[in-house]
Amino acid sequence: MFFLQNRPGKNEKLFKIIKFRTMNNKKDIHGILLPDAQRLTFLGRFVRKTSMDEIPQLLNVLLGDMSLIGPRPLLPEYLPLYNEVQKKRHNVKPGITGWAQINGRNAVEWDKKFEFDVWYVENLSFLLDLQIMFLTLKKVLKLEGVNREGEATNIAFKGNE
Repeated sequence: MFFLQNRPGKNEKLFKIIKFRTMNNKKDIHGILLPDAQRLTFLGRFVRKTSMDEIPQLLNVLLGDMSLIGPRPLLPEYLPLYNEVQKKRHNVKPGITGWAQINGRNAVEWDKKFEFDVWYVENLSFLLDLQIMFLTLKKVLKLEGVNREGEATNIAFKGNE
C-alpha cells in the first residue's frame, strides 16, 4: 500500500519520502518495467488525480524532512542535471505543494517548473504560503494540471539544453 523512495531535501540531503503505491511492478519478457501508463492501476489513477497520493507525506512533514509548502522533492538522479539557478530549489525544505503546483503542476515544462520553484525560494513569505495553500485547494477540487496532455505520469527530466 505504501512505498518509500529516496528524495533530495533541503541542501540536497536525501530522505525517504512516503507515498501511496499507485503502480504495479509488471515487467516485460526481458525483465524491464513496463511504461508507467501500463503499470498505473485503476485505483492509482484515481488517487493521483485527486492528489490523495500526497497524504502520506504529512508524516514527512511531522518528521521534519518536508514542509507543507515548498518545491516538490524530485528524484535524486536529477541532482547532477540542475544548473546553478535550478539548484536554489534546495535552499528550502521541499513541500507537499508549492508555487509550481498551483501554476500548472505536471502540465508545465521542466524549465518553467524550476523557474516557479526558484521564484518561490526567492520570494518566501507567510502570505505567499497562505496564498499557495488556498490555490492548492482550488486546484485539487478542480483536478487541474495533474499530468501533461497524453501522459500517465510526469515525463523524466533529462537536463538543460
